[in-house]
Amino acid sequence: MTGANFLEKLLDGAEVEWRALGEVTQYEQPTKYLVNSKIYHDNFKTPVLTAGKTFILGYTDEKSGIYKASERPVIIFDDFTTANKWVDFDFKAKSSAMKMITSKDDSKVLLKYVYYWLNTIPCELLDRDHKRQWIGSFSNKKIPIPCPDNPQKSLAIQSEIVRILDTFTELTAELTAELTAELTARQKQYAYYRDMLFNFPKSKKAAG
Repeated sequence: MTGANFLEKLLDGAEVEWRALGEVTQYEQPTKYLVNSKIYHDNFKTPVLTAGKTFILGYTDEKSGIYKASERPVIIFDDFTTANKWVDFDFKAKSSAMKMITSKDDSKVLLKYVYYWLNTIPCELLDRDHKRQWIGSFSNKKIPIPCPDNPQKSLAIQSEIVRILDTFTELTAELTAELTAELTARQKQYAYYRDMLFNFPKSKKAAG
C-alpha cells in the first residue's frame, strides 16, 4: 500500500481543513526559564537548552524557574534558524532566541502532530536572513487538520499518524546507536591493524 493510499484509508472520507499554525498553536518566550548560573556539570539535574545545534548546553543545579515539560511537552523553535526539537523533560533555557510552542487546544490538535508536520517544511532561509521567523513566517503556514468538525475522529487520525512516526523515530534511534557502536569498533580495529602492519623492524642504520 502506497503512502497516499494509506492516508486515504486513514481519513476514510473525512474532510481536511488547512489552518494557520498561529490559529492552532501558541508560543511563549523562555524569559521566565532563563538560567542565571554559568556553572554547568553533568552531575547536576536540570538540562539547559539552547536554540542552537548544541541543544543541551549542560546541566544546572538551579531549583527555580524550571519549565515542567514532563507535564506539558513543548516544541522548542529556533527563531532564527527554524530548527526545532520535541521536549518532554523539565529544563531551563539559555537563549531567548527561541520560542516554546504549545497547542492552543489539546482536545482538537495534538502538539506532536504539529511537531512532525513542522519538520516537513523545507528550509527557505536566505543568507544573512536574521529576522524572527515564527511571527513573520511560520505562524502563517497552513497545517492540515483532518475532520475538523469531529474533534474525536480528528484526534484519532492525528494520534495514529503520531504513533506511526514515533515508531519509525524509535527504530531510527536504535539503528543509529547500533551503527555508531559498530563504527567505533571498526575504527578501533582499523587503528590496531594499521599500527601493527606498519610496525616494521627498524634497521640498525635507521635506528642510528
